[in-house]
Amino acid sequence: MVQSSKLWTKDFIIIFLINFFTHVVFYLLMVMIAVYTATKFHTNQSVAGLATGIFVLASLIARIFAGKYLDRLGRKRMLIGSLSIFTVSMLLHIVVDDLYVLFIIRFIQGAMHGCITTAAGTISAELIPDDRRGEGTGYYATSMNIAMAFGPFLGIFLYEHASFTTVFVVGSIVAVVDLLVSCFLKVPEPKGMEEPRKGFHGRDFIEPKAIPISIVIFLIAIAYSSLLSFLTQYAKEIHLVSVSSFFFIVYAIALIITRPFTGKWFDQFGANRVNYPLLILTIMGFFTLSIAQTGLVFLLSAVLIGIGYGTLISNFQAIAIQESPSHRKSLSTSTFFMFLDLSNGIGPYIVGILVTFMSFKALYGTVTVWILICLIVYHFVYGKNAKKVSN
Repeated sequence: MVQSSKLWTKDFIIIFLINFFTHVVFYLLMVMIAVYTATKFHTNQSVAGLATGIFVLASLIARIFAGKYLDRLGRKRMLIGSLSIFTVSMLLHIVVDDLYVLFIIRFIQGAMHGCITTAAGTISAELIPDDRRGEGTGYYATSMNIAMAFGPFLGIFLYEHASFTTVFVVGSIVAVVDLLVSCFLKVPEPKGMEEPRKGFHGRDFIEPKAIPISIVIFLIAIAYSSLLSFLTQYAKEIHLVSVSSFFFIVYAIALIITRPFTGKWFDQFGANRVNYPLLILTIMGFFTLSIAQTGLVFLLSAVLIGIGYGTLISNFQAIAIQESPSHRKSLSTSTFFMFLDLSNGIGPYIVGILVTFMSFKALYGTVTVWILICLIVYHFVYGKNAKKVSN
């Protein structure tokens, strides 16, 4: 029996923590910034929403260039430099007193978030042994999943018991810790680099082999955006508001509990044997949500979606890296997250249009059918040609 390579090295633990702290700050602000903008500057909701939207837009733009220049500038240099600016922009939230200055700060911080996550994702891909690619990518993604549950909880808790200033101060402390931890990271040298070419070339910004699986996550993430945008309103419609606050906590717990198994299965049995059941679980999760009448059924949908969609993100990222040349991991990582960012940016608007024509219950029924279509798309763009793993 061949012994598997070591995964939990010092540097992998550090990059895990960097990803966690970065996303704690991200989600801490994500749930509070629109409320803060509307309250502080007396704006309407559409203007307040720009404080969130401009962050996502900047992150997307930054990824386009980060993937190309990451190895040329140096992975650790880009990571620490971006974290430094990210931390300063977080501190500036405490003292900002002008709406347009806030938008500029949010844009800068969003751009740095795109650079940080591209650099960290690429470094993690280099640190994860090839024979534990699915497992390692899954664990790395878990750091974001934990932050997704902890960040919003922390932000809302601080706002309810203190003030907006306290939220920003705590976010700044987390950002400073994030920066300090990154200084202890030893970054492996990239395995081979392409010679820089003159002029504009699409391959300098996007990895073509990562596009097919990135398209699938783009389509599925549009469906997931319906949860971020309208879950609370749906819970009001079916009289389950008291339970809705636990949805993403249950989502994260279900994902964390199953992560040690799903990652190993991905490496042992191959992508298809794991991803097809995960897609079916996601379909079942949204269908369960669409028929929920009790708190138990409502939270059961969180379990199914957490295991299904939550695991698919890391699995698809692992596929994007596997399908790409080893010396283009930075571009495959940025390509994958560019599609994910784009979906997170436009998804709420697409779903918002649908809501004007149907009830929330019908919306989640429609989303169920949409993910079934995504399963078919997955089969044709990747599944039917995926390499089989011999046992």
